[in-house]
Amino acid sequence: MQFDNIPAGKNPPEDIYVAIEIPANSSPVKYELDKDMGALLVDRFMATPMFYPANYGFIPHTLADDGDPLDVLVVTPYPVQAGSVIRCRPVGVLNMEDEAGGDAKLVAVPHDKLTSAYQNVKDIEDLPELLRDQIKHFFENYKTLEPGKWVKVQGWADAAAAKQAIVDSVNAYKADLTDCKAQKTGQLPGFFWFRLCR
Repeated sequence: MQFDNIPAGKNPPEDIYVAIEIPANSSPVKYELDKDMGALLVDRFMATPMFYPANYGFIPHTLADDGDPLDVLVVTPYPVQAGSVIRCRPVGVLNMEDEAGGDAKLVAVPHDKLTSAYQNVKDIEDLPELLRDQIKHFFENYKTLEPGKWVKVQGWADAAAAKQAIVDSVNAYKADLTDCKAQKTGQLPGFFWFRLCR
């Protein structure tokens, strides 16, 4: 699948697309979509035998603080197949950091056109407390048995914060793309940019 052809959404930050890498409640295997190969790769077998409490993926055409696309957990009535793209609404964000820096996790629900099950979920507080606790617990503990890795959960933020994170990451992606184009055309010295252009 060519993920460069998938926009960030129909109307970001309100209406977004999320490319799913890991279905909810699946085996403790961390998958990542390799954008260059267009393939789902096994990133690692998780040392902690825990499963993701919601579908896990990213918003295409975004760039988060960690240099990757913005991470999203999508709450659905059934697990969504890895490699699929789902239309969503953001409802909150779990702010956290890990050994690589800031690593916020957005939480979204399916767009109302896909199901009416979440039409009353407008903010993170509208989701069941148990589910919020499970998500937080998962990210507090999923790296505990991996040497050199750690996570510090800072807490929940609302839908407005999630939407701002989307706006910021879309703008960061556009700026990065502009910088890469300038580098490729010789307007900027190659050594100035340490990341490979997309």
